Amino acid sequence: MIFWRCDMLIAWQYLDKKAAAVEALKDYNSMQYIIEHSDEDIYEVETRMTSPHSAKITGVPGKHNPKSGEERLAACLDEIDVLKERYRRTLEYMEWFKPAWEALSEEEQFILTEFFVNDVSKTEAIANIGEKLFLERAQVYRRKDKALNHLALLLYGK
Repeated sequence: MIFWRCDMLIAWQYLDKKAAAVEALKDYNSMQYIIEHSDEDIYEVETRMTSPHSAKITGVPGKHNPKSGEERLAACLDEIDVLKERYRRTLEYMEWFKPAWEALSEEEQFILTEFFVNDVSKTEAIANIGEKLFLERAQVYRRKDKALNHLALLLYGK
């Protein structure tokens, strides 16, 4: 058991924390969407599970499957389980990520959002940041690196 902990600590030193922080940041909007829409998604599946299906009119004779109702019910229950697990993982992510994000300054949040969250090119992000904060290109890059290092430190430690 002690060896495992040592191995984990050693492995932790080789984690690219900046790249991991960028990936976590890129996932933020998706996670927020899941939290906001999971109830609707589950309700939709539950509605499909309880509503009767009518036959599709294709002109081709179909074969009778006496277990189709059971299969549809099982498929819907599986889908609900997947949605609930996705929601649980999203809550874990938010519990981990949000305190670090909120510990950043508004300027750091703005810079990281422009670079990694908003759907703009790097050139547009630099222009937007430079215009708002009155910075030159090199200064924007330095502030981005500093903000990213700060986020990585808050998420993963040293």
